[in-house]
Amino acid sequence: MNLLSVENLSKGFGGKDLFRKISFGVNYGDKVALLAKNGSGKTTILNILKGIEIPDEGNVVFKKEIKVGFLEQEPQLRGGNTVIEVLLSAENPISKALREYEAALQAHALDPMSEKNADRLDLATNEMTILNAWDAEVRMQTIAGKLGLTNFDQEIPTLSGGQRKRLALACLLLNEPDLLILDEPTNHLDIEMIEWLEHHLSTAVKSLLLVTHDRYFMDEICNQIIEIDNKQIYHYKGNYQYYIEKKTEREMNEASEVDKARNLYRKELEWMRRMPKARGTKAKSRITSFYETEEKAKSKKVTQKIDLSVKMARLGSKILELIKISKSFGDKHLLSQFSYTFKNGDKIGLVGKNGSGKTTLLNIILGSEPSDTGKIATGDTVVFGYYSQMGMKIDDNKRVIEIVKDFGEFIPLANGTTMSASQLLTRFNFPPDVQFGYASKLSGGEKRRLYLMTILMKNPNFLILDEPTNDLDIETLQTLEDFLVDFNGCVLIVSHDRYFLDKIITQVFAFQGDGTMKDFPGNYTEYRNWQDEQEEIKREQAKQPVKKIEEKPIAKVETPVATATPKQTKKLSYKEQREVEELEKEIAELETSKNTISEELSSGTLDHKDLLDKGFQLQKIEESLETKSMRWLELQEMMES
Repeated sequence: MNLLSVENLSKGFGGKDLFRKISFGVNYGDKVALLAKNGSGKTTILNILKGIEIPDEGNVVFKKEIKVGFLEQEPQLRGGNTVIEVLLSAENPISKALREYEAALQAHALDPMSEKNADRLDLATNEMTILNAWDAEVRMQTIAGKLGLTNFDQEIPTLSGGQRKRLALACLLLNEPDLLILDEPTNHLDIEMIEWLEHHLSTAVKSLLLVTHDRYFMDEICNQIIEIDNKQIYHYKGNYQYYIEKKTEREMNEASEVDKARNLYRKELEWMRRMPKARGTKAKSRITSFYETEEKAKSKKVTQKIDLSVKMARLGSKILELIKISKSFGDKHLLSQFSYTFKNGDKIGLVGKNGSGKTTLLNIILGSEPSDTGKIATGDTVVFGYYSQMGMKIDDNKRVIEIVKDFGEFIPLANGTTMSASQLLTRFNFPPDVQFGYASKLSGGEKRRLYLMTILMKNPNFLILDEPTNDLDIETLQTLEDFLVDFNGCVLIVSHDRYFLDKIITQVFAFQGDGTMKDFPGNYTEYRNWQDEQEEIKREQAKQPVKKIEEKPIAKVETPVATATPKQTKKLSYKEQREVEELEKEIAELETSKNTISEELSSGTLDHKDLLDKGFQLQKIEESLETKSMRWLELQEMMES
């Protein structure tokens, strides 16, 4: 079933064509990634699909009566003044039933004696039951929680740009459209959120069109890739790895065809010069063929690779030392007595949930934010190059060449020579027409590339990169990766792009909460595999007492009973024996509370605030139950050893 059909679409700006007569479609079950270089029209295509922009020619047709959901790079939120109001504003039967139920509850609370209000509440309750909407609040809480939206009463004007995008994404997923169209959905998500979204889109969403630079994300989700290259469109039936293989084959075939055409062109050109005038039909046909060959022989594909080779300042033996750094905000501990001495060639990735302290640590290192305790010793030869996720402030009324010249007319290179601002821009894939154009015409990705260039112009030997992959096209990412792999200085990276991290880093600093930091030797995937192994070990250990306790009719899993002999208990101290007794009581109480809250959640009598409160209580109880059960198991093993 065809959900979207795009036919012969063309669009240009200021005499420059972005794409010409491109066609593609999305069928039910298709999960399609749209790839192109920055400035080639990816976002323009999405805007045309949404109706924000009008194409120069061509048609866009959606199947009638399907529900389409759009996620923009900078979404506009509608439907309420708080997070919960926006989440409930989705136009689907369940959301409508939830809103009516909340309104009926409030009306009944204001005037409980009103027969009209009582009837309204009965109708709203029946509608919730018919639609099986009692679980919708829990689903909403789950999706919002996975996307880092836990304060449902937070007012919309106080949300950051990242929170706004995550809220817009949560609304889309809750609305369950027939076709999801997403523009850079992984921006502003931490890695844990991305992995959850990856699973959700793979299993719960049937049809999808997305623009993304996240190669692992694309590889896991998409079954088709379409690419705009040199204003044309190419289709690939497969994931990202398949696309890489087939694109390489295509480019090799195209290069071979051009070479053949050039050889033929040289021979035909001789004939054309000798032929004064074509009189016969055969000669006219040959002339027509000549011009076709000429066009193919003279076809030129712009494949200029970005060159990031700039001079690096010499790095001395003393680089950077963090000595017992601690940082808290109120009751939230980000770092506790963290120490590390950087060595030349360190390439370290910072990972952790949003708000765990990654950017704060970067700011402490750069001196823009003080630590609570500890000190930082920076070597005299260190030259920081800081790439902020906020980007640089660009005056849209300035020409691109003028912005670069503000940093210097000539730039020293790694080989000892210098280069003019214009030459450097050319190396960074800004052709002359773009250099002398206004910054307002640059795409978001082109502005990020320009920002990266200005950072490298400072000749840093210690690069600090905070989400450098946002909005960069894959070609630029690959060039940046190659540059960082060969970079002889230190690199400290915050990124949600797992492919990018795996390519570059050799060490992970993982923020684990409550001020603790895990220093892991390896790349991100190796760290993630180690995490999975640790969790599997815990699960296997947790299963052992369950089997032992279930064999006894009077001993339930929730209330473990010690069965140690007097000889075994002698190995525990008095304090540890008391701890076993207390743990058994606490585990039993927690299990009782867990069962009570679970019954309340499934009763259908709670309003949305009570549902949320109970949901959070249940989460805390389960976490505490797991911790106490693991400790009880440790003590049991001591008794049996």
